[in-house]
Amino acid sequence: MRSFFDWFRDEHAGAGDPWLILGKGPSFAKRAQYELSAFKIVSLNHVVREMPVTLAHIIDLDVLDACADVIEKNAGALVMPWLPHVNNAAGPDTLEELARKNPVLRRLDEQGRLLWYNLYNVEERARKGSPVISVAWFSAEAVLKLLAQAGASKVRSLGLDGGAAYSNEFDDLREKTLLANGHQNFDRQFEEIAKIISRTGIDYAPLDVESPVRVYVGTTEDQMLSVKVLEYSIRKHASMTVEVFPLHRAPIAAPTPKDPKNAPRTPFSFQRFLIPALAGCRGRAIYLDSDMQLFMDIRRLWTLPFDGADLLAARKPGDGERRPQFSVMLLDCEALRWDIEEIVGMLDGGELTYERLMYEMSVARNVRADIHPAWNSLESYEPERTALVHYTDMPTQPWVSRANPLCHLWVRDLLEALDAGFVTLAYVKEHVSRGWVRPSLLYQIKHRVEDSLTLPRKAVAMDAGFVAPYEKMSGVAAEAQGARRFMPLVKTKRLLGSIFSHVMQKVETRDSE
Repeated sequence: MRSFFDWFRDEHAGAGDPWLILGKGPSFAKRAQYELSAFKIVSLNHVVREMPVTLAHIIDLDVLDACADVIEKNAGALVMPWLPHVNNAAGPDTLEELARKNPVLRRLDEQGRLLWYNLYNVEERARKGSPVISVAWFSAEAVLKLLAQAGASKVRSLGLDGGAAYSNEFDDLREKTLLANGHQNFDRQFEEIAKIISRTGIDYAPLDVESPVRVYVGTTEDQMLSVKVLEYSIRKHASMTVEVFPLHRAPIAAPTPKDPKNAPRTPFSFQRFLIPALAGCRGRAIYLDSDMQLFMDIRRLWTLPFDGADLLAARKPGDGERRPQFSVMLLDCEALRWDIEEIVGMLDGGELTYERLMYEMSVARNVRADIHPAWNSLESYEPERTALVHYTDMPTQPWVSRANPLCHLWVRDLLEALDAGFVTLAYVKEHVSRGWVRPSLLYQIKHRVEDSLTLPRKAVAMDAGFVAPYEKMSGVAAEAQGARRFMPLVKTKRLLGSIFSHVMQKVETRDSE
């Protein structure tokens, strides 16, 4: 009996074919809209009964029994765990033992079409010589892990939709198998999919969603450590492939307006207007500022409907007028087609003012503040509710100040990024040596201290004489000097807020146990 990995190596390694995973979710019904012949197809569970596939994946023996009459006809090969499941748990028999009893399995094995892999290592019963593929929630995770470990580079899917519904083709199974493992919905699988993408780099996305997610970040070189942590936080939660592009590295330069009153207030103010051109005036794009951190799947933002708008912006909490906040935007690049030369020309010609451009985004025809405030939470974080924290208070941004009560959240992702090799210690040291981030970060990294408000005196002393890059920018230096005069009061307030936040989080954790 062949292992899945031997089969893949012998028949599919090096081919470069994209793979398509088909599940029973509602988007399975869209399969006729796509040319599927370009894909090698893997079916999950009962999907094999609906169409021919390259590979059928089945974990539970009851599914094998339900599809026994079509598997040999529709599946090029069948892959199952070495210990197939009975009633959602590893059964007593190995796949090899079952193949002696079950005529379908026996014939598939004789033809070299029955494949095995290790799903968990139950009581050390895993078969030697092959990796263990663990599953936290649903079988789609196992298939994506198998493909990634075998060497597949591109995977798409239909029918892996989250929620709690099947496509109509599987109406007969709703009362029999829908969420039979006791979970409330299929959403939790996206957490594991995000981990698989992050760890393996596999290119994965739903076939019916534009991919990859394209994120453009307004920034400068001295902000790149915060951009790297932002990017890590995006990828950490993203259940589909993401590309992140720092806009200061764009090959397009923004001209300077003739009138100083129209000049950009920051080096990155006009960068967002480069995005449609950088995207080839096609598809979607997300704009974010560099001083942000994500806590939810960016796919939720990426897939928001435009409904006739060409730009979606965030709105403030409780804002009945839905006034847009342009630090988080979803752009329809084909509809916008911005040309930075034309925009600056309109400023120079008096057709446009800086205020209308930056605060009204008047170069877009239809702007709506349809992005939930959770995607632009200003200096505030609520577990399970906040999607994105925006560190708008420059004097207390975690990479330049120890006084932010949410600093532990940012440093936590920095430490994770270092552990994952996404950021190197040498990179952080370089930014410290250039005066771009506070030196005490190095102490926190070495001693793995998340909360900067608890640092000892010797760590605090490392920041003596540190001047943050924003303080050197024209237009904000005076503001920064004033902010420093009030820093003792700010630190006291932040410290009390941090203590309260930590206590509340511990209470919430205890109550949830």
